[in-house]
Amino acid sequence: MARETSDLFVGVGARLAITRSDLGLSQTDLAKEIGVSLRAYHSYEKGERGLPIEALVKIHEKFGSDVNWILLGTKAARVEHDIDALEEFETSLDLFLTEQGIRIKSEKRGAIVARWYRSLLDGKEIEMDAVHTWIELLRE
Repeated sequence: MARETSDLFVGVGARLAITRSDLGLSQTDLAKEIGVSLRAYHSYEKGERGLPIEALVKIHEKFGSDVNWILLGTKAARVEHDIDALEEFETSLDLFLTEQGIRIKSEKRGAIVARWYRSLLDGKEIEMDAVHTWIELLRE
């Protein structure tokens, strides 16, 4: 069964956030590097818009990032499962933040999601208590 476009965008956005985090760049810095506005870049990471081919090529050329992994998640053994887990984590994170009245910058939220997702891919399950600690450290 083919995935919905929105599911594809969410997966690409998550892997883009992980790539950016691994590069040690802020959303602002990577947006400048690939020649897009911060607003556009933010929408790519959130999975609201598709990443343009030109931007993907620039990420590869400037940083040597794996295009196949950003687009398809081919390094993950369980791509479909990982996308489902990512969506579930993001939903529970947003619910927790809302319930607790906590505001953090989207860039910091992306770092939390990227760190959690990288741990998932590495086979290291992160308890939500640890995530709550990360949130406390990143509060505005």
